[in-house]
Amino acid sequence: MRSALLSILLCASLQAGTVASPTLVEQGYQQMYNLDFDGAHRSFADFQREHPEDPLGPVSDAAAYLFNEFDRLHILQSQFFVDDNSFRGMKKPNPDPMLKQHFESSLAKSQKLSDAILRRSPDDKNATFAAILRVGLRSDYSSLIEDRNFQALSEMKASRIMAEKLIARDPTYYDAYLAVGLENYMLSLRPLPARWLLRLSGAQTDKDRGVEKMKLVAQNGHYLRPFARLLLAVQNLRDKNVAVARDLLAGLAREFPGNHLYATELAKLH
Repeated sequence: MRSALLSILLCASLQAGTVASPTLVEQGYQQMYNLDFDGAHRSFADFQREHPEDPLGPVSDAAAYLFNEFDRLHILQSQFFVDDNSFRGMKKPNPDPMLKQHFESSLAKSQKLSDAILRRSPDDKNATFAAILRVGLRSDYSSLIEDRNFQALSEMKASRIMAEKLIARDPTYYDAYLAVGLENYMLSLRPLPARWLLRLSGAQTDKDRGVEKMKLVAQNGHYLRPFARLLLAVQNLRDKNVAVARDLLAGLAREFPGNHLYATELAKLH
């Protein structure tokens, strides 16, 4: 009996020892979602030193700069967690020019690297995803910080088109679904005449499709899974599904205790 117990404990310890440590990129995203932006930049910089030709390093660093600006300007709270009438009366944000310079520099570096790879290997999934993420981040900055909505729409559509091509090659590349989900869900919130014009321009405005794709990322995504869960919390709050939103925010608050957004919005629901 004792030997059997020892065997079980030994097996468990061996299995625990084989659990892979997070990669530098994974670590950086975890730090970013926990609002440890300095730590995220260090992790992404270490990754770039080890993998200087990988476009995922600089585009992830750009994501950390963008989320830093979101946090500093309370963008997510003002844009997502208030009703539309309150949002329209809010003062426009005043972006940090130095942070924007770092953001743009990281995007440009990632584009140079991904373009070089895609010229040699047009079907390279990692380089394609880096390009999708780069254009999506640029769209977010254009829309949520600079209020350049026409530019943001063009970038959002371009990101979604690239994502659909990547998904067609690899349906299990779940992070790519967020570009499809974001365009459909965010544009579905526009008034009916605006949605009609957007569809004429080739944009997608199907709310149900958008929510479906965001759920895929929230359940199976990698780097973008926490952000998809946050977006689903917003969607459920807008649809008056408070219990679902509360569960999503509670899970995020537990996983990222350093992120005050999750805790603050969760407290409001109580």
